[in-house]
Amino acid sequence: MVIEKLQDKFTKYEIARILGARSLQLAMDAPVLLKLSAEEEEELNYDTLRIAEKELEAEVLPITVRRPLPKKSGKSIKKLSEEEIKERLEKQAEEEKKKIEQETKGSVEAVGEEVEAEEKVEKKEEAEDEMMEMATPEDETSEDSEEVAGEEI
Repeated sequence: MVIEKLQDKFTKYEIARILGARSLQLAMDAPVLLKLSAEEEEELNYDTLRIAEKELEAEVLPITVRRPLPKKSGKSIKKLSEEEIKERLEKQAEEEKKKIEQETKGSVEAVGEEVEAEEKVEKKEEAEDEMMEMATPEDETSEDSEEVAGEEI
C-alpha cells in the first residue's frame, strides 16, 4: 500500500531500504516521529515496520536518497558539418592507401631480396664447380713427376 503511493517518487528498492533502515532504528529505541495514540500503537501491534510505513506515508522521515548519476565530461561535443565529415573520410582513405602501398613495397622488396640471395647462392655454387674443374688429375701427377725427376738427378 505504501509502495503504490510513493512509486512516482522512489523506486521499490529505495522504499524497501528506507523502511528497513527506519525499522531498525525504531527497534533500537529511536523516538517515533509521529504522535500515535495508545490505541493506534496497539492496532499496529508495536510492529516497527508498520510504524516506519506510517512515518514514510506522512513524509516525516529525515532520510534522504542519493542517486549517483554519471559524471558529465567537461568536453563539449561539436556537431560536424558535412564538409568536415567528407574531409576526414578522405584523410582516412589516403592513410589506408599509403599503408597498402607500403605493405606492397615491403613485399616487393622482400621478394627482390630473396631473388638476390638465390642468385648469390647460385654464383657460389658455380664458383665451387669451377674450382673443382680446375683441379685435374694431371696436376697430381705433375707433383709425382717432380719427385721422380728429383731422384733421377
